[in-house]
Amino acid sequence: MSMKINKLEIENVKRVKAVKIEPTANGLTIIGGKNNQGKTSVLDAIAWALGGDRYRPSQAQREGSVIPPNLHIVMNNGLIVERRGKNSDLKVTDPNGKKAGQQLLNEFVEQLALDLPKFMEASSREKAQTLLQIIGVGPRLAELERQEKELYNERTYIGRTADQKEKYAKEQPYYPEVPSVPVSASELIRQQQEILAQNGENQRKRERRHQLEQEYQSVTEQIQALLAKQGQLEADLKIARETSEGLTDRSTAELEENISNIEEINRKVRANLDKDKAEEDAKGYREQYKRLTAQIEEIRSQKTDLLKEADLPLPGLGVEDGELVYHGQKWDNMSGSEQLKVSTAIVRRLNPECGFVLLDKLEQMDLDTLHEFGQWLEQEGLQAIATRVSTGGECSLIIEDGYVAGQEHPAAEEKKEWKAGVF
Repeated sequence: MSMKINKLEIENVKRVKAVKIEPTANGLTIIGGKNNQGKTSVLDAIAWALGGDRYRPSQAQREGSVIPPNLHIVMNNGLIVERRGKNSDLKVTDPNGKKAGQQLLNEFVEQLALDLPKFMEASSREKAQTLLQIIGVGPRLAELERQEKELYNERTYIGRTADQKEKYAKEQPYYPEVPSVPVSASELIRQQQEILAQNGENQRKRERRHQLEQEYQSVTEQIQALLAKQGQLEADLKIARETSEGLTDRSTAELEENISNIEEINRKVRANLDKDKAEEDAKGYREQYKRLTAQIEEIRSQKTDLLKEADLPLPGLGVEDGELVYHGQKWDNMSGSEQLKVSTAIVRRLNPECGFVLLDKLEQMDLDTLHEFGQWLEQEGLQAIATRVSTGGECSLIIEDGYVAGQEHPAAEEKKEWKAGVF
């Protein structure tokens, strides 16, 4: 059974003069009133009574009062907590009449239930760590987040490298007219020499033909004297004409130009190779990027499944990127009422023995939200004692000038006069 407050009596604490309250066991007990009437003083007194001297107000005794603070709280298991006297010493009495102290209270009182703003003012990551501590998946989730971070950083590097390669490839010129590999100067010179040799042979044949024609002409003029030699010359001439017919000289101009421009050609070839290499590298990095993205998505899916399987204190709660989220919204995007609801649920789960929580300044909730919040508290079997700047019907009681409106006020204090020698 979780511990709750059945009754409380407070006298002369901060702005409170005399207040008696019997909070509802499950749900919301709203202490209403105007500003500076003592609403928050009630919560401070409860925190002091149950939480120990760390919650003692710096000026605990009500200003103007000659009677020291008096706190009396009865818990739902019969435990009685009192602070009274000049030093406001703590006295804890169990139903069997046995005395105890702060150590017993600490077993069922969750400190953050007394000081909810401390939790609400923590960073989103600190809130997330508290939640993970509660549901017991912190180490596994931390390992998944470490893996995700490593993959994310690697993917970022791969993506940037791919971008650089693609940009470099786009900036490179491309020359479709040049060979696919660098040109060899020695190869071009060899080809040139072969052509020159062939052209030289052609020239030799032309010269031979010319010579024979001259001789033939000479023989013809001397036909009578050279008749015997004519037949042989005719045969030779026939052969020479047959071998020289259809001969075509090849130009070496292109090779000569290529030799002179070989550095420019090779520069273009290298540029094409660089462009092709950059495009291929970029493609490879893009494939790595896709694989890393798939791995990251798988880890995120594992994180989601891990939280889905966990016993969360509130449906819709989760942790994303190390921060607390509720229905997909981070803390700074939650409404004030959502922040209160989330905080209450988490703090309650920190110590299930503590069945109550103190809430200040519920005026940030409209009436519909307030009603919904109260229903959720009842459903959770949780007791909340809260303050609200209001005197409306939603308030369980109204504080006016340190008293509960409608309650009978105690007699006015009388200042005691001490006489010398009398104790």
